[in-house]
Amino acid sequence: MNKFWMCFLLVCAALAFASCGGTAPVANNTTNANSNTNAAKPVAAAPTKESLAALEKSAFEAWKNKDGKFFEGFMADGFVSFGQTGRTDKAGSIKEITESKCQVNSFGLADEQMTAAGPDVAILTSKATADYTCDGKKQPGTTWASTIFVRSGDAWKAAYHNEAVAADPNAKSESPKPAAVVEKIDDVSETKADALTESLLAVEKKSWEAWKTQDAKPLEQELSKDFVAVSSTGRTDKAATIKEWTESKCDVKSYSLTDAKSVSLNATTALLTFRGNAEGTCGGEPLSNLWGTTLFIKEGDAWKPVFYMSTM
Repeated sequence: MNKFWMCFLLVCAALAFASCGGTAPVANNTTNANSNTNAAKPVAAAPTKESLAALEKSAFEAWKNKDGKFFEGFMADGFVSFGQTGRTDKAGSIKEITESKCQVNSFGLADEQMTAAGPDVAILTSKATADYTCDGKKQPGTTWASTIFVRSGDAWKAAYHNEAVAADPNAKSESPKPAAVVEKIDDVSETKADALTESLLAVEKKSWEAWKTQDAKPLEQELSKDFVAVSSTGRTDKAATIKEWTESKCDVKSYSLTDAKSVSLNATTALLTFRGNAEGTCGGEPLSNLWGTTLFIKEGDAWKPVFYMSTM
């Protein structure tokens, strides 16, 4: 296990919005006593980096204490993440947390950054540290963590969470690549994509093609101005990400994106998860399979990536 509150690697959630009732009709000059029963429901305040970081710290504390009840309320109903076997949903994630054989001594969060994806979706990225063991074995102490929060009535809930074990600065340097290489993923059943998934996947493929051909121009056009990527080497903004993806020493022969699934978080934001495979090398090392996540925001009529992360 090499994740923190997910205990090894969150994806989708429908937003619940408040509705306001009208005034009851007046009869015989008397006011209906129930005219105010449909008062507006409370709506969560706009997020700040500090408010989301406080929620994230509460989640880490709940992970430390194996508090499944906390995560029942903290995670959106459609929550999904990734682990060794692929996607995990809310129930599976909570089960893994509460039944894990992990002993957490301490944890900490630093270098938090919030990226807004419209008024009702926000991404919190941070550097997490923890002193813990699983099955008596010491676990990696530092990860780069990402959580996507959605506004759900009067609360902000986690729709996605993932962590990438921070690269050892003393280890042999690797050429940057658009996603972390992982071990072989077991075959999964292919599902027929819906219209939204097909639309998002078409945009995702443009980014992969630009990486394959080392062409920065399509990425300049396709990525949102607030784009952020997270990997084992840290967090990069749009400019730094494009530089890494197009100036890397990669020789990509082919790639494929399969088992794609999407969820609409609201009218202007949607989350795409997929299985990626590339044939070739980066920095002399062979590429392999991965699980990827991209959050898209709609700008005009176009879907643009605003966040990307892959499973380590």
